[in-house]
Amino acid sequence: MKSFLLSAAATLALSAPALGVAVWGQCGGIGFTGSTTCDAGNACVYLNDYYSQCQPSTATTTVESSTVASTTSTAPSSSNSICSGSRTKFKFFGVSESGGEFGNTVIPGALGTDYTWPSPSSIDFFVGNGFNTFRIPFLMERMSPPATGLTGPFNQTYLSGLETIVSYITGKGAYAAIDPHNYMIYNGQTINDTNAFQTWWANLATVFKSNPNVIFDIQNEPYTITAQQVFDLEQAAVNGIRAAGATSQLILVEGTSYTGAWTWTTTSGNSAVWGAIQDPNNNIAIEMHQYLDSDGSGTSPTCVSSTIGAERLQDATQWLQQNNLKGFLGEIGAGSNPTCITAIQGALCEMQQSGVWIGALWWAAGPWWGTYFQSIEPPSGAAIPSILPQALEPFL
Repeated sequence: MKSFLLSAAATLALSAPALGVAVWGQCGGIGFTGSTTCDAGNACVYLNDYYSQCQPSTATTTVESSTVASTTSTAPSSSNSICSGSRTKFKFFGVSESGGEFGNTVIPGALGTDYTWPSPSSIDFFVGNGFNTFRIPFLMERMSPPATGLTGPFNQTYLSGLETIVSYITGKGAYAAIDPHNYMIYNGQTINDTNAFQTWWANLATVFKSNPNVIFDIQNEPYTITAQQVFDLEQAAVNGIRAAGATSQLILVEGTSYTGAWTWTTTSGNSAVWGAIQDPNNNIAIEMHQYLDSDGSGTSPTCVSSTIGAERLQDATQWLQQNNLKGFLGEIGAGSNPTCITAIQGALCEMQQSGVWIGALWWAAGPWWGTYFQSIEPPSGAAIPSILPQALEPFL
């Protein structure tokens, strides 16, 4: 649900900084050129040489560099003493690399003004830290101009941009999940033509069919149509991908209601239909998303509780086990505070101990996030100082 903010986020990232920095925003660090003054009630807290953050002054005092040095040494290590019992590491673990879907109200948009592609240096950073999977959101309207529709030719300039970053990622030995970030909406209308959708995916799969490290993420967070309608469209897409000759790659399918794990077995209707998904190559996973704030939207850095991560995944985990299906958490995100860090750890423990979750991705990296509280873009994204070492790296 978080991506309602994409256009606004892109605009903010390109505009001049406000006089006061909002809570959880960046307020200092090497190379930082924005405002160092926090809004009233907040204090600029040193986290490392590259990042200081505005935090509520009533809850946090400014941390000196000597304190950071001493506390960093006690952070959980990659040996992971966080989870009790045995666990299976993820086959796919990484981040979403946002940018190609930004400026979604400007079609086709201009590269560098309305949208951008991930930075190779960001890919290098995460690969160097042991992560191996990158989700690349893009817009269907930029790939397939509305003038010629879903079955028409691709925009070769935009396609080339996607191919370039995919080749860079897979050239590092990592996986690239290509993600039409459209919510099952194209050119302002809900997609309902299964034949056109199958053709669109067959055409795109043809471009990448020779690259075994490409993952096909069928559609980001459908929400305007029923679970059955989404199922029919995505089953058609699976059929189209395999018929195009892309037989070795993993396919990710997403449900309706923003594919939320916490509603998978309740209000969304997803659990009633997705057990029937078929793949002739038996290489498919159910992609779900989960945020830990009160409404599950990922728009607040405040988590419901320190146990909410595991709690919101438990029913979905049981459903996957009962249906003999693999799960993939395509988006997880939360604030950089102790409650959220513990909640994320609990979620990832739940997944790695279940035997059914094969991957997880943090939302999000990307060069235009600015001070967004979930940004994990190196070197100074808000999630770099605490989330990365304490909540993610222990699960590598």
